[in-house]
Amino acid sequence: MVDQPDPRWAVTAAQAADAKSGTDIVVLDVGPVLSLCQYFVLVSAGNKRLVRTIAEEVEAQVAAAGGPKPIRIEGLQDLGWVLLDYGDMVVHVFGEEQRTYYDLDRLWSDVERVAWELEPSEPTA
Repeated sequence: MVDQPDPRWAVTAAQAADAKSGTDIVVLDVGPVLSLCQYFVLVSAGNKRLVRTIAEEVEAQVAAAGGPKPIRIEGLQDLGWVLLDYGDMVVHVFGEEQRTYYDLDRLWSDVERVAWELEPSEPTA
C-alpha cells in the first residue's frame, strides 16, 4: 500500500483563502490521475485586488505553518488567475470570470475532494 501524501498544506492554503474572503474553495486530490502534483486548491475572488490578497495570504500562512515556499508563482501581472506551484500542491486563485471560463471544477469532477473546513467549536459552558 502506498502512503497518500499529507494534505495539510492544501488544507492550510484553503483555510488561508477562506480567511481572506475567498469563495467556492475546493481541495481536489488529483494525484491518482495527474502525475504533476497531488492536490489542486481552487479559489475564487471577487476582484483583482482580492486575487492578490488571497495569493499573498496563502503563501504567508503555508510558510507560517512550516510549509514549503512556492517553486513558482504565475499570474501576478494580470491578476485574473494566480497560480502558486508548490510541487505537490498547486493553488489556483481565480477571478470570477476566469473560474467560470476555465471550469477546472468540471474538468476534475471525478477526483476526490478533500475536507478542509474547520469544525465548529463546541460551545463552552
